[in-house]
Amino acid sequence: MSAIPACPQCTLENTYPDGENYVCADCGYEWPMAEVTGADEDDEAVVKDANGNVLANGDSVVLIKDLKVKGSSTTLKVGTKVKSIRLVGGDHEVDCKMDAGNFMLKACYLRKV
Repeated sequence: MSAIPACPQCTLENTYPDGENYVCADCGYEWPMAEVTGADEDDEAVVKDANGNVLANGDSVVLIKDLKVKGSSTTLKVGTKVKSIRLVGGDHEVDCKMDAGNFMLKACYLRKV
């Protein structure tokens, strides 16, 4: 496919170049082409919890919301402490092991202890 990036605001891929900017046809957001090329060289992405604290591998966190597990009747309860998290890339930033099993969680539902 082409090297045109997805929209940073709505994450849809219906974008096109227009002069010095990229434009999203779905939401109308415009951003400069030069910014996209410089952003590819950054170090690892910073993962932050619900309060804005930076998370690192091995941290302990607490769930701030009840989370239903897809494909199961299990619910992860608010206040459950998770020890020794591991940061991963992709849609879910945190990989962890609990008594109920192994889970991939989004950092927005976690609070650093």
